[in-house]
Amino acid sequence: MNDLKVNSYQEGLKELRGNLSNMLPADALNVFDTDADALQVTHTSILKLNQGDKAPDFTLSNAINKTIKLYDVLKNNRVVLTFYRGTWCPYCNLALNQYQSILPAIKDAGATLIAISPQTPDESLNIKEKNELQFEVLSDNGNVVARQFVTIFKNDDKALKTMSDLGFDYDSFYADDSRELPIPATFIIEQDGTISFAKSEGGDYRNRVEPTEILNALK
Repeated sequence: MNDLKVNSYQEGLKELRGNLSNMLPADALNVFDTDADALQVTHTSILKLNQGDKAPDFTLSNAINKTIKLYDVLKNNRVVLTFYRGTWCPYCNLALNQYQSILPAIKDAGATLIAISPQTPDESLNIKEKNELQFEVLSDNGNVVARQFVTIFKNDDKALKTMSDLGFDYDSFYADDSRELPIPATFIIEQDGTISFAKSEGGDYRNRVEPTEILNALK
């Protein structure tokens, strides 16, 4: 896998920001940016579990409603576990797409990639098909699993109204009406359940853990 080209998330973010500035009204983009900036200030301690901690076992449904149990996966491989917000989030799509691009290297390192969000299985299937993801995308209704690993926050009313004005039915992506989301973070869990890597780029959901950091941590 030495020839694998690893894309930079920050470089991808620059391109995405350019596209968003062309696609979205300036005032709408400003609402979302203000929201992200506020979350970065408000949430400075994101992780509930850190390197050296034991990951709790969990069982969640994947995109086709098959149950996946963490400790069953750990019997055969380490796990790279990443928490994201939803199909509607362009930054989530960018991050998951880039993680897909390093999937061969993750597998070569003896690990399995799993992504978790509070979306319904239908929406998990949507993001899986949209980005041609070849790893498990699990549905964590009510953020039951996520809140054991990361900070959960309630999506801002102004951001939600702006989404609605743009034609997005936010509530249709989720099975409950809590409007709660996990702050994005990524973990590596060893086969004995010990967390060997834990990182979030903070409350600003525009930033994500770089693919190269994940691969370096797996070495």
